Amino acid sequence: MDSMDSGLRFSPKQDAEWDTVLQFLPASDSKHLEKKPGRRKKLWIGVGLLLSALALSLLTGLLVWHFHLRRDVRVKRIYIGSMGISNQPFTAAYEDPASQQFTKLASLVKKQLKLIYSKDSVLGKYFRDSSVQAFSEGDGDSVVAYYESEFELPVPQQDSVDKAIESLEPAAGSQPSRGRQMLKPTDPLNVNSFVSRAKDPRMMRSSFIEKKSFNVHVSKAGVVQSPGFPDSSYPPNALLQWQLRADRGHRVKLDFHTLILEEDCQQDFIKIYDALVAMEPRVLTEQCGYPHGSLSFLSSGNVMFLTMITSDEKNFPGFRANYSQIPLNAANCGGKLTADKGSFSSPFFPSNYPPTTTCVWDIEVPKEKFVKVQFKEFSLGRDAKGCPKDYVDVNGQRLCGSNLESSVFTSRSNKMTVKFNSDKSYVDQGFTAEYEAFVPTNPCPGEFQCSNNLCINTTLQCDGWNDCGDGTDEDNCKCEASQMKCKNGRCKPKFWECDGLDDCGDNSDEENCGQCKPGEFTCRNGRCISEKLKCNRKDDCSDGSDESTCEKSLVLQQCSEFTFRCRSGLCISKQNPECDGEQDCEDGSDEDNCECGTRPYRSSRIVGGQASREGEWPWQVSLHVRGKGHTCGASVLSSRWLVTAAHCVQDSGKVKYSQANQWQALMGLHVQGLTNEWTVRRNLKRIITHKDYDPSTYDNDIALMELDSDVTLNQNIWPICLPSTTHNFPAGQEAWITGWGATREGGVAAAILQKAEVRVINGTVCKKLMSDVTDRMLCAGVLKGGVDACQGDSGGPLSVTGANGRWSSWPAWNKPGVYTRITKYRGWITEHSGV
Repeated sequence: MDSMDSGLRFSPKQDAEWDTVLQFLPASDSKHLEKKPGRRKKLWIGVGLLLSALALSLLTGLLVWHFHLRRDVRVKRIYIGSMGISNQPFTAAYEDPASQQFTKLASLVKKQLKLIYSKDSVLGKYFRDSSVQAFSEGDGDSVVAYYESEFELPVPQQDSVDKAIESLEPAAGSQPSRGRQMLKPTDPLNVNSFVSRAKDPRMMRSSFIEKKSFNVHVSKAGVVQSPGFPDSSYPPNALLQWQLRADRGHRVKLDFHTLILEEDCQQDFIKIYDALVAMEPRVLTEQCGYPHGSLSFLSSGNVMFLTMITSDEKNFPGFRANYSQIPLNAANCGGKLTADKGSFSSPFFPSNYPPTTTCVWDIEVPKEKFVKVQFKEFSLGRDAKGCPKDYVDVNGQRLCGSNLESSVFTSRSNKMTVKFNSDKSYVDQGFTAEYEAFVPTNPCPGEFQCSNNLCINTTLQCDGWNDCGDGTDEDNCKCEASQMKCKNGRCKPKFWECDGLDDCGDNSDEENCGQCKPGEFTCRNGRCISEKLKCNRKDDCSDGSDESTCEKSLVLQQCSEFTFRCRSGLCISKQNPECDGEQDCEDGSDEDNCECGTRPYRSSRIVGGQASREGEWPWQVSLHVRGKGHTCGASVLSSRWLVTAAHCVQDSGKVKYSQANQWQALMGLHVQGLTNEWTVRRNLKRIITHKDYDPSTYDNDIALMELDSDVTLNQNIWPICLPSTTHNFPAGQEAWITGWGATREGGVAAAILQKAEVRVINGTVCKKLMSDVTDRMLCAGVLKGGVDACQGDSGGPLSVTGANGRWSSWPAWNKPGVYTRITKYRGWITEHSGV
């Protein structure tokens, strides 16, 4: 066929050998060949359609490539697991990867894994190789092999491979002899367990610069810590691993002395496993930041694995942990309880309970009595429906989480069964409980019975505090002189009037608190303006307070005692603008010197409880008088200066408390009489007491102390912030008092630094209820019944946190509930100390 008839004239295709510079002869009549205008338009339309078709074809091709061809893009996926091998006694040689015995058994395990994967169509297709990481003792005459298996698979197949791996766990357990299908009769492996999951992707970062592994035998107690601790921060981009082994018949116990990491667990974290490799189904805990819960962990057997991952930013001090071993049967777990009253707890409380543990307590009291159990502390993981993981079962009712609806449980007979169960991963602190036999007709002899069956001391009834938890101890009460009567009939301390919080439950304690009429706004200077004038970009109060909480603040030419003064001399209406992360002053002076009060490396979150954690209050100082020990508290202002109460440094008889050489300051101290690497001791160079201090009224109760040499500021020694002169701490603001409990006047001191939560009291209410309270004082009261305000220290800080997480201080509290208003002394402090 002629080439012109073959279709090439309609679909010209350039041949590779076609000369691209070839010239065609000109037509004899070029005009005759020219297209007419109509034809040219049609030609352009045709070209446009052709280009559109080509673009559509290209787009279709790209989509096909993305959704079809890209399915063949493969990724490496690592699975970590364990294989239990029965009829295989464990020998010491299995601990040494270089030994002949290790190599021989590892080879058999690799063959066994290959066989197991080959029986699955998905796994067999993508499996590449395995490596054995370690061996440990199993139950009886058995060995546990820990391995990594590598698969190379298309991205869309990841879920199917994950499911196939998980499906092997029961399959391996139900067919323990599958290894005989491939191995020689003289060398069979009886697989009695098989667990495997994908490796944590954070442990597969390509950015790791430092990778180190350590093998530690814990038969003799010792210490494990992150590199550089405590003198320097841990290294960046590091993968560090510790294999911990105990003797046969023992558990590994790991107690963290210090743990300070970056708060983002996607960057830096530690993970502890009940295994010898990073098996996800055997994770005991994952920690980052500065955790507050129990940091004592136990293994179920004689091995534990600790790993630490760090990124390239924000490196912190790290950790130190003490390791040891304890007998497997050391747990006081379960049994029969027949006394009229007693107590029991989860294994090893207050340490975290070990995994895979079950305990059953059978309580039986005399037949004429019933049983009551009250949980004093309770923390078992997350509250999930049905409590499928860790739980406590009380007569068939499962409990988990950390917030029980009721802490008291009663039986309808003289018997009660309590069962505790933990699964194979993620442990918690557990519980402690008390049980008691009671006569059904009198369940709370000599005490008040709450409607939730809790029994409380009769002195707690009608004291203004909800001690029952359901409020029934505060129903139908007759109020005392120090209490106010709510409209709902309950009694509350008069101190809680007009603090902006609904303490009564019906808001009657917040009525009739201002001098302004309904629909009016009360300015901080006492003026009343219409509510409609708030946030109208005008200073209608003349002190800026009507614009202080608005989205945008005003720059004011006229300053007042309620407005923040910038370095330029101009003032802004915004309430408490200093160090809130937003520049409000044009010169940026509201964001200067914002490093104080931030608890280096740690979260500002505080949890309940009276004993503080080490480093929780890094500005707390213990002031010791030579020969007398701890006498007063103080706060760190800088590397050189402290602030305390003037009444702490007044001479008394032969003791010259006003003399600097009588004192020593201990910073970074947590337990009295127990110093460590964080504790710094300094002598004083001088003491500056406010010249107008009045010992009869405690007015101007403030003093400065200069150290004889600077201290190095770190995570355990850090300055508290001094608020600006116009900083507003409103009534109802929560705060914390801290100290060791002793005062100059005597009393029993606490060994461990204590903390108590208090609330700022309305100044007008405080002056009405207490004498000798001046404008240079601030009132605060405890938030919970039974908390003694004297748990703090004379001279110690009242620490208040703002929305920015920075802590400010009202140092030098001088008597229960009354504190020196530090904002009145900012100029005096700067004048004498430069802070």
